[in-house]
Amino acid sequence: MTDENQVDASRRGLLVATCAAGGVAGLATAGAFVSTLQPSERAKAAGAPVEVDISSLTPGEMRTVEWRGKPVWILKRTPEMIESLKKTDSQVADPTSKRTDFSETPEYALNEWRSIRKDLLVVVGICPHLGCSPSTRFQTGAQPSLPDDWNGGFLCPCHGSTFDLAGRVYKNKPAPDNLQVPRYMFEGDNKLVIGKDEKGEA
Repeated sequence: MTDENQVDASRRGLLVATCAAGGVAGLATAGAFVSTLQPSERAKAAGAPVEVDISSLTPGEMRTVEWRGKPVWILKRTPEMIESLKKTDSQVADPTSKRTDFSETPEYALNEWRSIRKDLLVVVGICPHLGCSPSTRFQTGAQPSLPDDWNGGFLCPCHGSTFDLAGRVYKNKPAPDNLQVPRYMFEGDNKLVIGKDEKGEA
């Protein structure tokens, strides 16, 4: 083999090695880039349905869980709380949840108690006015910032919107809609799944 042929062979070998190394580096970089496009485990969890054991929830007690970064209230209503909804029917702006300004209420919550089960209220605890979180005001009767005939419910301290024990907004309040009812379902008597119903995930 001549000196010129040896030089050509060396050049070809160097070129092949360089291309191979570049290809490996390129694949590694592409793999890393593609992996950054995949949702993180935390992001997946934030959008996934949430399962809640409600077996220990007692009448009159409310529990808050997080779903998609939002607080979801689970209130086990007493018989008195359920009965109070008849009294507030005429006082709330949208008693049958027909408004869709803020969100569309699932079919199974288009009723007076806005829930699948009368005793269990499931709503997102965010006021549809400016995104504040209302506070609980379950005690009945006259109280600061509330009417004398208050039947229990929720008060948004930011601008005074009030909601009854079904999350229905009272008339002439800043909030444009009732508290949102997320899609949910029951798996047995004591397991609540938020963010999913028989029609699929929200």
